Amino acid sequence: MCFKYPVHVVLLFFLILSILFLGCETNAGTREVKAPDFTLADLSGKNVTLNQYKGSIVIIDFWATWCQPCRLSIPELVKLQDTYRDKGLVILGISVDSSDTKNAYLSSFKEKFKINYPILRADENTTRKYLGDGSASIPTLFIVNRDGMVVDMQMGYSPGEVEKSLKKILQ
Repeated sequence: MCFKYPVHVVLLFFLILSILFLGCETNAGTREVKAPDFTLADLSGKNVTLNQYKGSIVIIDFWATWCQPCRLSIPELVKLQDTYRDKGLVILGISVDSSDTKNAYLSSFKEKFKINYPILRADENTTRKYLGDGSASIPTLFIVNRDGMVVDMQMGYSPGEVEKSLKKILQ
């Protein structure tokens, strides 16, 4: 196909594309919503609820042992827990590993990666509340402020992004 004015066609294409992207802009990432409470078992079988950490800044990290980006994010989360624990940071790692994965395996994984925060076992209800019904990608983490509001959500692993978000909350 030959166009009489190819430059005009390209410009028109980019104009339409720009309008579409501007029209899709949203501030959903800045809208705060109440973090759904949950009760999940830790690796020792003790129940943990989100509400017991009200007044703290909580990072809820959905991850799995087989997920390579999850494994890459763990050292950063460990460092953040060490750095900001005294400022009220709590990290809760919610494992979405199969129910066939034994707690003993998760415990040895926790030791191997020097994880210094609780590992909880996901259930369908909590996963649906946070990640929806579709196939969500992991890692996905939610940052909950001291008032129990989700103030940030991050999908995938991008070095340094979680700390940037934390610093905004701690200012």
